Amino acid sequence: MEKIRIGIAGYGNLGRGVECAIMNNPDMELIGVFTRRNPADVKILTSNANVYSMAEADKMTDKIDVMIVCGGSATDLPVQVPELAKNFNTIDSFDTHAKIPEYFAAVDKSASSNGHVSIISVGWDPGMFSLNRLYANCILPNGKDYTFWGKGVSQGHSDAIRRIEGVKNGKQYTIPVESAVEKVRNGENPELSTRQKHIRECFVVAEEGADLARIEREIKEMPNYFADYDTTVHFITEEELIKNHSGLPHGGFVIRSGKTGASMENNQIIEYSLKLDSNPEFTGSVLVAYARAAHRLAKSGVCGAKTVFDIAPAMLSLKSGEELRHEML
Repeated sequence: MEKIRIGIAGYGNLGRGVECAIMNNPDMELIGVFTRRNPADVKILTSNANVYSMAEADKMTDKIDVMIVCGGSATDLPVQVPELAKNFNTIDSFDTHAKIPEYFAAVDKSASSNGHVSIISVGWDPGMFSLNRLYANCILPNGKDYTFWGKGVSQGHSDAIRRIEGVKNGKQYTIPVESAVEKVRNGENPELSTRQKHIRECFVVAEEGADLARIEREIKEMPNYFADYDTTVHFITEEELIKNHSGLPHGGFVIRSGKTGASMENNQIIEYSLKLDSNPEFTGSVLVAYARAAHRLAKSGVCGAKTVFDIAPAMLSLKSGEELRHEML
């Protein structure tokens, strides 16, 4: 079996998740990890792959079929992916929903001009949740969409907590309001505000002597993060944080509540849910599946930016069309 040669750009939690996913796909091999850190300081799991400086990537164009870019959406991906798309087929997990159209345009310009495929915003939201919203909207045109996230760790919100003066460490959990979820599942089609859909629970390790009341107030009043939610803050020790909150679980639900019939008399509910012990490992697994599709598209002469909406499900699978029809259809 000829293997798809993968590069990983960025080696944080997501990069490690991608590496683990590659190990579970027999048609793939990791060629190298590219980092902005000192390569000598980065230790990876794959013994026959190397770590390179990000600046060396353009020297590896003939050795890598797909580059999976694992930077952050705020500042990394908008710069890195258009640049890497000049030399590689790419996959990324850009997740700033409101900026996806402009991000797509920038990546498409680079990928199209250089004859490469770039599949953007791959993961579970955007990604798997996006697909399920689309399918459900097509099937139930008369209805409403609801998306609930959690219970799980929000890495962005946790980082926002840690940036507050006097905070040594912290984790934040996003938790769906169960009564809101049940109303949706019952077909009540409620109008829900941001506060009515989710609560936020924070576990904070404060520095010695820090003003706890001020820290709690700054968290609860933080715009764009906590101000619009009912937020609970718990102050705990570093030992408690390590013991009870060291993982990165997440998940959520996408629900479409619709009506069918000549008089719209029948309720229909479509629900897709995820319960993840490791958000980065699951996201990495989705990225790797789409890397297979990117490689196949590139070999067929396709180029430009794509999203999960553009990729046929069979393109993701290691199985042949005959096997899929026999085993899964």
